[in-house]
Amino acid sequence: MRTRQFTLATLAATLLAATVGCGGTTAAGSGGEASTVTVTVEGVGPIGTNADLARKVPADLRGRGAVTVATNAPYEPFIDFKQEGRTDEFTGLDHDLFLAASARLGLKATFTQQPFDGLVPGLQAGKYDAIAGGITDKKERQQVATFVDYSASGTGFLVRTGNPLGIKAVADLCGRKVAVQKASNQAKNLAAYSTASCAGKAVEVREYPENPQAVQALIAGNVEVVAATKVNLVDTADTLAGKADLVEDPSAPNGWLASPNGFGFRKGEKDVAEAYRAAVQSLIDDGTYAKILSRWKQSPIAVKQATIDQAID
Repeated sequence: MRTRQFTLATLAATLLAATVGCGGTTAAGSGGEASTVTVTVEGVGPIGTNADLARKVPADLRGRGAVTVATNAPYEPFIDFKQEGRTDEFTGLDHDLFLAASARLGLKATFTQQPFDGLVPGLQAGKYDAIAGGITDKKERQQVATFVDYSASGTGFLVRTGNPLGIKAVADLCGRKVAVQKASNQAKNLAAYSTASCAGKAVEVREYPENPQAVQALIAGNVEVVAATKVNLVDTADTLAGKADLVEDPSAPNGWLASPNGFGFRKGEKDVAEAYRAAVQSLIDDGTYAKILSRWKQSPIAVKQATIDQAID
């Protein structure tokens, strides 16, 4: 996952881009019962409210019955515009998963487009309730936000078909020519790893302007491995069948140095974050989560447990 660097505009309310049906019990009023909300996610099916989970939502939010979510599209596959030329309807993995978790809690979720560097400041200022869209949980961001971590993505390794060099993990890169995108985390992290762990057999890190050039260098035989964010290499490998394979390391299923991706909530509202963590966990437990990730071809970034604030750096 690239760590996007986070100013803000006004909220532009948009209704759910998934098909939403609401039914229900009473919603308004402090301490009242939660609404019953159902969303239908394409390729997954209907997801509805769980009364026990809904009771975890603070009374004021439960009474309001809705949350506003700021995002910054496009950033596929996590968030994108549903229709080119419109910025008020969204689609993507984060969109589906957040809508589903909200429905479990008896809440409707409305997404709004904002500048990326304004997402965290706007959340801190109370201009919306949450942020989503392929956002990396970072310790620096935890100073002002609480993150519900719903996936993890680190560095993956692409090799020529059949993996003739037997690359299985980062340790196998010592002495190898490895293509990376210039100024990427992979360039920095592999240089540090080589110095610390590859005595006498340094990783020969070759930097390219963009990942596609790095991949072409692999296909041309100029390098032996491509190191890039695993979530991006999943689709790349699919388009290169017969030419390149994605290495699967059982000891690092989410990739090397995997960082969690999270939904952000205000620092002082850990009870809201905990309600969403429980909702995401329920989606993991009943298989809905796996279906959503599969729809977006992102099964490799799945986690077994939804957590809070588990940044690694």
